Amino acid sequence: MDNLLKFYINGEWVEPVSEETMPVLNPASAQQIGEVALGNEADIDRAVAAASAAFGHYGQSEKSERLDLLRRIREVSERRFEELAQAMRLEMGAPITMAREAQADAAIGHLDGFIGALEKLEEQQRFENGEVLLREPIGVCGLITPWNWPINQVVLKVLPVIATGCTCVLKPSEHTPISAMLYAEILHEAGVPAGVFNLVNGVGPVVGSALSRHPGVQMMSFTGSTRAGTAVTRDAAESVKRVILELGGKSPNLVFADCDLEERVTQSVAECMFNTGQSCDAPTRLLVERACYDEAVEIARRAAATTEVGDPEQEGEHIGPLFDQIQFDRVQNMIQVGIDEGANLIAGGLGRPAGFGAGWYVRPTIFADVNNAMRIAREEIFGPVLTIIPFDTEEEAVAIANDTPYGLAAYVQTGNPDRAARLSRSLRAGAVHINGGAYEYGSPFGGYKASGNGREGGEMGLEDLLETKMVHGL
Repeated sequence: MDNLLKFYINGEWVEPVSEETMPVLNPASAQQIGEVALGNEADIDRAVAAASAAFGHYGQSEKSERLDLLRRIREVSERRFEELAQAMRLEMGAPITMAREAQADAAIGHLDGFIGALEKLEEQQRFENGEVLLREPIGVCGLITPWNWPINQVVLKVLPVIATGCTCVLKPSEHTPISAMLYAEILHEAGVPAGVFNLVNGVGPVVGSALSRHPGVQMMSFTGSTRAGTAVTRDAAESVKRVILELGGKSPNLVFADCDLEERVTQSVAECMFNTGQSCDAPTRLLVERACYDEAVEIARRAAATTEVGDPEQEGEHIGPLFDQIQFDRVQNMIQVGIDEGANLIAGGLGRPAGFGAGWYVRPTIFADVNNAMRIAREEIFGPVLTIIPFDTEEEAVAIANDTPYGLAAYVQTGNPDRAARLSRSLRAGAVHINGGAYEYGSPFGGYKASGNGREGGEMGLEDLLETKMVHGL
């Protein structure tokens, strides 16, 4: 944490122009663990200038050079893996087992996906008509990442920049700066050329906006709330930047009576509670066929009751705290909204779990007998809160599932392969998970509607950072 009061610009740790700072807190104790510098427009100007100068040479680099660089990044990432896991345990409250197996694992898994994608990438292609297509790096990229999957989102944005020959300025979440600073050290140690990667911490309305508006930035990639994503889009519009957004979600999970109900409902509750419900694609609306509704509700109640909440320092499968006081208050408010709306509270509820007097811990909470007009069914709560909604027919289930402004993910639990195939086509979402099918590194990730545009990961994650040029007569 030695560099939290500095920024990484042009291959060096430098003093900020801005004098603003903010405390970094441990969600498990609410105690301060550090202090981070908050940049301003002048800091962004300096970082963009470095990225622009570096693009002059790095944009002409050979694919083989970039592949070698990615492989060196992998070596250093493996060596510093435990540091990454411990950083996310400390700054966002990820239980250490999960921090290793999912949060830090992304630094290796996505890297392997991008190496494979770059190996396959054709940077020059001759058409049958004789014309030549070139795929070239778009230029300087502005990257804004969230606190809930800090390294996952950093590597999904930074690695394709390095892979394609672009350069970048990263603004990680100011709430989780430790892992981002560590990753900057990893890139430096791996030999990423000066100016290719730059990091400036700060708040969205200042640093994020300055980056989005900057005329020296050719592309913005943002992950976060839909509200903030629209602000990035407006800021970027004047200079006609390419904008890639990965935003919120309220993902439906359709449960049919022909599935293994005990297994699939239990696992569905676990998926909702994973990362303490702080995942944009969490399956937070459980739509259950009425023929098995009562049984499914009871299974869900038991699953919530056995969901353990614990100290992030301890090994195990428990969930940890929410990441800060603002989110804790929001989740508490939304639980109260569900109670006021008349939903049937079958597990959890207001307040901290027993035994937790400090930290932003919440009780795993489930509401049954919800309808899709309720706020708890429509708004992204971003906590361990599940709503259960009954349906009668497959057509009604699809209608309820698609009746949302979001479209990031959908989930289906069924023993009927034909139904699974039908639903995978009719659900309006960027991903459909059938019977626990999980995302694999190297696949594209992104959503429909207010969940954003563009895709991250693998080959499609490279395409969004490339321009296509036609050469006629070569």
